[in-house]
Amino acid sequence: SDWIWAALALLLVAEGLGPLLHPKGWREVFERMLTLSDGQLRFVGLCSVLVGLLLGALVWLH
Repeated sequence: SDWIWAALALLLVAEGLGPLLHPKGWREVFERMLTLSDGQLRFVGLCSVLVGLLLGALVWLH
């Protein structure tokens, strides 16, 4: 379970870098995301999940 906490910590660091380093750009990204349809948002979510699984598999198998 330690690796789950480490992954969560890394996720929070990665998620926090955007608003910390470029808050105006981060806000603009979210404003644009509000205009997307549900299908488009689902596609973005699917791509994110697939990239995360691929990166996780590469780390796990390495």
